[in-house]
Amino acid sequence: MTSAWSRRTFLATSAALTAASGGALMLAAPQAASAASAASAAPAAPAAPAAPADDPFAALRTTWSTLILGEGFSPTAEPFRSRLAALGEEASQWLETMAPAEGSLWPDAVFADPDPDTDPESYVFSGRMATSFIRLATLAHAYRRPGTGLTGDSALRDAVLTGLEHLNTQVYNDGQTRYGNWYSWQIGAPQALLDVCVLMYDAITPEARARYCAAVDHFVPDSAVASYTGTSTGANRVDLCRVLALRGVVGGTAAKIALARDALSPVFPLVTKGDGLYADGSFIQHTTVPYTGSYGSVMLGGLGLLFALLKGTAWEVTDPQRQVVFDAVENAWAPFLYNGLVMDSVAGRAISRGGLDDHRRGHPVMASIVLLGQGASAAENARWRALVKGWAQRDYYSPPLSNPLLGLTALARIKNVLDDTSLTPISEPTGHRLFPDMARATHRRPGWAASLSMADRRITYYETGNGENLRGWHTGSGMLYWWGDTFANGQYSDAFWPTVDPYRLPGTTVSRTVLADGAGGDWGVALPDVNWVGGVTDSKRAAVGQYLKGLSSTLMAKKSWFFLDDTVVCLGAGIHGRDGAPVETTVDNRNLGPTGNAPFTVDGSAKPVAAPWSATLSGVSWAHLAGHGGYVFPGGSTVKALRENRTGRWRDINRAGSTDPLTRKYLTLWFDHGTDPSDAGYAYQLLPGASEQRTAARAADGGWLRVLANTDDQQGVAVPSLGLTAVNFWFGGSVGPLVADAPCSVMVTEHADGTATVCVSDPMRMRTGLALTWNRAVTSVVSKPAAVTSAATGASLRLVFGDLSGTRGATQTVRVRLA
Repeated sequence: MTSAWSRRTFLATSAALTAASGGALMLAAPQAASAASAASAAPAAPAAPAAPADDPFAALRTTWSTLILGEGFSPTAEPFRSRLAALGEEASQWLETMAPAEGSLWPDAVFADPDPDTDPESYVFSGRMATSFIRLATLAHAYRRPGTGLTGDSALRDAVLTGLEHLNTQVYNDGQTRYGNWYSWQIGAPQALLDVCVLMYDAITPEARARYCAAVDHFVPDSAVASYTGTSTGANRVDLCRVLALRGVVGGTAAKIALARDALSPVFPLVTKGDGLYADGSFIQHTTVPYTGSYGSVMLGGLGLLFALLKGTAWEVTDPQRQVVFDAVENAWAPFLYNGLVMDSVAGRAISRGGLDDHRRGHPVMASIVLLGQGASAAENARWRALVKGWAQRDYYSPPLSNPLLGLTALARIKNVLDDTSLTPISEPTGHRLFPDMARATHRRPGWAASLSMADRRITYYETGNGENLRGWHTGSGMLYWWGDTFANGQYSDAFWPTVDPYRLPGTTVSRTVLADGAGGDWGVALPDVNWVGGVTDSKRAAVGQYLKGLSSTLMAKKSWFFLDDTVVCLGAGIHGRDGAPVETTVDNRNLGPTGNAPFTVDGSAKPVAAPWSATLSGVSWAHLAGHGGYVFPGGSTVKALRENRTGRWRDINRAGSTDPLTRKYLTLWFDHGTDPSDAGYAYQLLPGASEQRTAARAADGGWLRVLANTDDQQGVAVPSLGLTAVNFWFGGSVGPLVADAPCSVMVTEHADGTATVCVSDPMRMRTGLALTWNRAVTSVVSKPAAVTSAATGASLRLVFGDLSGTRGATQTVRVRLA
């Protein structure tokens, strides 16, 4: 039996629809008069009848048709001409193979379930039912769009009507009991059905429309949005509201549209637990999973659609809290977009979907931001368009206009931004963003960016489910992703996930205890019993730490990352395990592509470029991988290196994936802590984009970095040239000039103007009091947060904090004047 379908597998299986037609999540509309003029000269497509002035539902149907068909592009210009032709070819295939029969509309999509329940097999059958509607939507798009070769074709029209009737009679009706995946019945099928009803409205008899609406009412009753719980939160809630709104549009039911509008409101406010947007920019779905780049993308696109549909009508979304969503564009989504890609650290199960890599997930987010901007302020709209222009222009690895999965309307939206000469693209920002509520961090410097993923009592190690992401076990064990501005943007895009060693993900410390596929359980239920995960940031640099407990193992470790100007300093201590298995910390594991042979140099000595090659490197001071960056090992270390060819299949990590073998070359560098280590540790610097010469120079500069502590109790560094001292206190104690009486994270930076910034946080979220002493002469406190109850200056600075348990691990910043 084929594997179960995920709620987003429908997007993958309907790739041709989203590629050629624009789909529901990837939209565009006109911005330039010249584009509209070009479109008007194109071959005519069947147009929706003009909406009568007194028929608001007809007006809404016209608006929705425009939203999902798009406008403002020429169907005879590339890339649109080719996409329209491809849509026509796919529609011809579905038209030719459609064969209504008992239990199916297409022979390869049997939806009749001989044993209907909610097991994986039933998920497959319900998924095929939804897929059947999606194929009909493909046909409807081909009928309504110009340039498909099937535009206005009466046989195609009749086939769509036949298909709707068959599915209504056979399976999607108000007498059917649902089976399999709830998503198929409440979102996947009705969204496609209602799109077809809008696109083919005048061809469908009123009696048939009434039956289709009754089916939607049966599977998506008003009670589906009665409470903000379960499968009716976040992105799911937005999807359900879209169904309700379009049900109201098709059926001419004002109350349904009003319900959809009002049911959006619980999505807007910032949350403090569960699904939704958080004040720190986090986005959670499925209670424990950071999902900005997948479910968050769906929510963003869905809100943009509904805002646009209802704008200027009696049902316009006017809830003032919708500003939270607008603010989240730069607070939540932008931090995870880099040169057109959306970082895998916030993509959950989606990383296991072949063909839908980080760039292809990023492009629809960009298009949705442009759409959302039409409902925002003029200033927000202009800035977001400039952000998108920058991301799109810099995506050299996978230009969005060449994305085969990006819909026509999304293509048009992004192309319009690229063609807008009034826009100056905004450069990638520099700085650090810490997201304590989802155990993530991003760091951006001129020339490179990095992202860190961790896990704690609230955030899962990883999410698996529906047979997806079967080996993502260690992605929350301190995985450190990084990209360059003009290099390595395909590092995790080019078949990384099916070919990488899942026990050697970059930055992680892992027991090589063999884990079963999906170990820990589905839907993010596996949570480590730890609290100390987080850190501090001054928005430029950061100290971040993770108390690590291994998934399904006895592994324990303390891991710290100090994100600085040109480097990430990585420390590990207290590493031990009793699994009878080796424990390793992976310094890096670079994907060199199918043919990559990047030179690898260790302490000035070139190593073989042929694979396989491996070595134990003793007393290493530095290493360099050409085209990527450098690694420095303070005081010298023994590390292992491996250059190898690795072969895998998407099916290995996703039961719906391709079985085609893929081979990629890797260069891996790691610390071997041995079997069942006790109190092992490591220290290294990562220098993204550094030349061999700069790497060697950093290693030779013994005074640049001082490791103040690297123990099970504290980890800390000082960089005198930056005026920086940073310590993660796993327990209270004294490190360098800093003394803390309880666990906390601290970063102190002395500035050239005679002031200093003291950043403190309570990553454990349980301190009701904290005393911190900095043994440095201070004359006065310039500013302090309310959490500071006492600040004494003089020969040293003593800060006393009150209750920090409610600060959610956020940084508390004190600014002082030095003596």
